[in-house]
Amino acid sequence: MAAHGLLPSMSRHGDCYDNRCAESFFSTLKNELIHGQAFITRDAARVAIVSYIEGFYNRKRLHQTLGYRTPTVADDEAMRA
Repeated sequence: MAAHGLLPSMSRHGDCYDNRCAESFFSTLKNELIHGQAFITRDAARVAIVSYIEGFYNRKRLHQTLGYRTPTVADDEAMRA
């Protein structure tokens, strides 16, 4: 992307409130998984992150904004409504 003069961004420069969901997710990911870890390889980090997201964050972790339900449960309930 940089070779074409493009920069990846999830929000406006300097505005952490512009994309609260992404900011909140990455904060949670860093606090619950990344901090204190020393990954030997990028592949080890990738496997740990995917495992965290698919195995815990989406399926077991309760989310305040979803009424203390998991994203999987909230999605299932929305699909049935």
